[in-house]
Amino acid sequence: MRQFFLTVSLAACIILTSGCAQNFYLAKPVESNSGIEVIQASQNSRNASQEEVFAVAEDLSKIREPVLEDDPAENEHDNSQILIDEALEHCEAAHNLREKGNLDEALKELDQAYLLIMDVNTDLFPGLMQQKEDLRFMISKRILEIYAARGSVVTGKYKAIPITLNQYTQREIDSFTIGREKRSFREAYKRSGKYRQYIVEELKMAGLPTELSWLPLIESGFKTRALSKARALGLWQFIPSTGYKFGLKRDTYIDERLDPEKSARAAIAYLKELHQLFGDWATVLAAYNCGEGRVLRIIRGQNVNYLDNFWDLYEKLPRETARYVPRFLACLHIINHPEQYGLENVAVDPPSQYETILVQKQVNLADAAHAIGSTEQVLADLNPELRYGVLPEKEYALRVPMNSSSLLMAKMDGIPISGMIRTQYVYHRVKSGETLSTIARSYRTNVKRIAHENKIQRHGYVVAGSILRIPQNGNLQVQRTAGTQEETVHADMERHLYRVKQGDSLWEIARKFGTTVQVIRQANDLSHNRLQIGQVLKVPKQNQQQLVDVHSDSPQIGEGGKTIL
Repeated sequence: MRQFFLTVSLAACIILTSGCAQNFYLAKPVESNSGIEVIQASQNSRNASQEEVFAVAEDLSKIREPVLEDDPAENEHDNSQILIDEALEHCEAAHNLREKGNLDEALKELDQAYLLIMDVNTDLFPGLMQQKEDLRFMISKRILEIYAARGSVVTGKYKAIPITLNQYTQREIDSFTIGREKRSFREAYKRSGKYRQYIVEELKMAGLPTELSWLPLIESGFKTRALSKARALGLWQFIPSTGYKFGLKRDTYIDERLDPEKSARAAIAYLKELHQLFGDWATVLAAYNCGEGRVLRIIRGQNVNYLDNFWDLYEKLPRETARYVPRFLACLHIINHPEQYGLENVAVDPPSQYETILVQKQVNLADAAHAIGSTEQVLADLNPELRYGVLPEKEYALRVPMNSSSLLMAKMDGIPISGMIRTQYVYHRVKSGETLSTIARSYRTNVKRIAHENKIQRHGYVVAGSILRIPQNGNLQVQRTAGTQEETVHADMERHLYRVKQGDSLWEIARKFGTTVQVIRQANDLSHNRLQIGQVLKVPKQNQQQLVDVHSDSPQIGEGGKTIL
């Protein structure tokens, strides 16, 4: 406190001697009740002489505490903190300039802030590292945002996405035009006609480049049911969490990632958000592929001042993402030069034409298609979000071919109510030499699903003779009759399993079930009549007394002799 009072008094001396003390109120020490000297301002000090001021200074000098020698390390720390504080002031100035629309000056302030924090010594003072890194990241992000704001004026232009032709792009051009992907590229190009018209219209409404309508060609080949190893699904390859973030719902009956129109709107919203963050379209596409968080972490780890160009990122991205952007640019280049690459003779599919009808009844697509003289595949193509070809129990906007909505409404009362979807299973007895991998391949499923269903901890390790419950890609649909809600299982689900007991023979088992030895041998691919205790046989005809217990989890024999649950 004394040091502060002394500083004030000395400042007064300097101001008076420089002739600038006309409005300065002189402070004089007085005694307080506590015996501590305090400062009291005098209203009459305007006319105080220089001698009085120096007298006060002389009195105060008597109580000045000894000055310690400066610590170089402490001074260095203080200087680093000052640099950080000054950088924050430049950031604040940049924010104000940006609010006024002066983007060029805002960038200059941010550049100055960045130069300041680069001088912060974190080797001697690691405690400042977090402040420096957080501030550097914030400056980088704000610079990217300003570039994005600059680009928002031109995002609606046709040539908004610059096509960089380099060795990486040329490699993908060759793959699409003369390499192994030539056929798949042309097929995807042909399919694009079904969906691009809607996507282009939505992009124009959002003010985004229409070239982005070709992104599904790289993402999914314009296949609505495309599924990646990362469980990304649909034209735009949304993973469940990102799809949910942008409004795509998913339940037992519906997965909106499969709907070309709903997923397109979600993708456009996502791309728009990314462009507001990065500004550079190539970097936006990289973030779309691997996530904005990963791209920002890479930016944060750069040794350059900041990043506003994808090619600065290229070598540091995952290989799939690093290829993703050149592939898209190659796609645009090829499509912009159809004669050069032989696309002028490829006829694209026409856009989908349909009517929409609100259905308040849970029906099967096959039954609805039969009622209007169409096929299940036609309705499935128009309604790809229906996971199992069954409408949900609540009201649903069903797409139907043109001029068929009235007919479907007229026949709706005669269409049976569909039922709940249940997962379909088969049961498999493990043979000597088999592994989960070989079993999964034979049933066209994967090891993870089998291991999860059977609670196997060590994937790939199974015991010969054990029975595995194997989930299938198809599903068992239980029909329900309107009014009674009574469930009846299809006739082809009425075959069951029989576990061989001691003393059993094929002849006795066939007699018990009212069938023949030859039928059982054919159903089980047996080349002889020998049986083993515990062996599970597929029995084509039902006899409840000799079957495995029948309940919601009991196995049943389905088409092709497979056991279905």
